[in-house]
Amino acid sequence: MPNLKDTIMWPDRRLLDLFKTEFPIVLAPMAGVVDADLVIAAAQGGALGSLPCAMFSPEKAREQINIIRQRVATPLNVNFFCHTPVEADPARETGWKKRLSPYYSELGLDPAAPVNAANRAPFDEAMCALVEELKPEIVSFHFGLPDPALLERVKAAGCIVMSSATIVREAIWLEENGADVIIAQGAEAGGHRGMFLTDNIAEQPGTFALVPQVVDAVKVPVIAAGGIADGRGIAAAFALGAAGVQIGTAYLRCPESKVVAPARVALAQARDDSTVITNVMTGRPARGVANRVMREVGPISPDAPAFPHSATALGSLKAAAEKLGKVDFTNLWAGQAVRLGRDMPAAELTRALAGAALARLSRMAG
Repeated sequence: MPNLKDTIMWPDRRLLDLFKTEFPIVLAPMAGVVDADLVIAAAQGGALGSLPCAMFSPEKAREQINIIRQRVATPLNVNFFCHTPVEADPARETGWKKRLSPYYSELGLDPAAPVNAANRAPFDEAMCALVEELKPEIVSFHFGLPDPALLERVKAAGCIVMSSATIVREAIWLEENGADVIIAQGAEAGGHRGMFLTDNIAEQPGTFALVPQVVDAVKVPVIAAGGIADGRGIAAAFALGAAGVQIGTAYLRCPESKVVAPARVALAQARDDSTVITNVMTGRPARGVANRVMREVGPISPDAPAFPHSATALGSLKAAAEKLGKVDFTNLWAGQAVRLGRDMPAAELTRALAGAALARLSRMAG
């Protein structure tokens, strides 16, 4: 197969020059379903692989990064959350368990049984030391940027820094505070909203409206994210002024993803109107395919404890339901383009996406 990057030029090469990847495609760092296997496969296809570390210990993150480095000699993006931690509120937790008590009874579980706390930790000293030691080429953040002292150390290690913006004001703030690349995350995107200067879900713009306004507002390269799952979407992002795209949902059904079997069925059956934004699963707004608890308790519930504590009480319910082949309490994070997902190896999918985008861009240019 000919090298696609040599046959047709991408309209904006800033991201390719910065990341040194074959294609301006970033695998979205989807915590819980992405590990070294999918990162390696996407990288072998020419994308920038992204390892989500928000749910990893430093030891686990080191192990995963080492596996990737042994398998591919490509740039790597390591992703972290940088939210402000909120202590668990015992009264709120008790109320939440009471709200979920019918589900515990149905599954024969004891709501008073001890459970593991949800493990979504913000970027800290230990993870910063790991970045300084292993020096990934790119470090990305969700929910803003970390403490300036930590960020300075990341940049001093030679890492390119990028983060997500859901409104123009966030994009400007990110550029002013040291981001080298901005991911414009439209409302269509799956997973947690990267919002950090707003908490108003109702005001979140879609990708088509957000990307050109962010491009106009900042000087750094902009990556479009949200609702992009095929060559048409990639070409459209470039037409809007993006220098690249971040794609997650389209990779969920790849064999290298860690999506459990019943969730794969749910994703394959999902339609354009199957996803909603919910706070029920983790306590923070995120888009996913609606499951039973999202429909019956939410999708937005004032009872849900603050992020990430809402997920704690759901852990045992999730495990018990999955044993029965159900995804009633499973995070089915996915964007509005979920119907465009495909069952194919990630490297093959990456090349198919790039090839279709370049063909469309060629027709647009001609």
